[in-house]
Amino acid sequence: MLDARQIIIKPIISEKAFDLQSEHSKYTFKVHKDATKPQIAAAVEEIFDVKVTKVNTLNVTGKPRRVRYQKGKTPDWKKAIVTLGAGDSIEIYPS
Repeated sequence: MLDARQIIIKPIISEKAFDLQSEHSKYTFKVHKDATKPQIAAAVEEIFDVKVTKVNTLNVTGKPRRVRYQKGKTPDWKKAIVTLGAGDSIEIYPS
């Protein structure tokens, strides 16, 4: 069984994620590959003390990379977009 801090790895800080947060109260996180939607919702509620209404997940495939003659790729990872209830917010970006 995964702990809440093992499920939520880190928040994704990007321009698109910031727009989702400010306009629609949606927060984007990098999560554990084996985490399910109910586990992600419970982990966010436990860590940030908010009410989660919806969780969308997607698996992101790694990009191909090359270093000299070696071909490889960056690791695959899982992204979760969490929608919070009315009036709830998470302080991710420093003021």
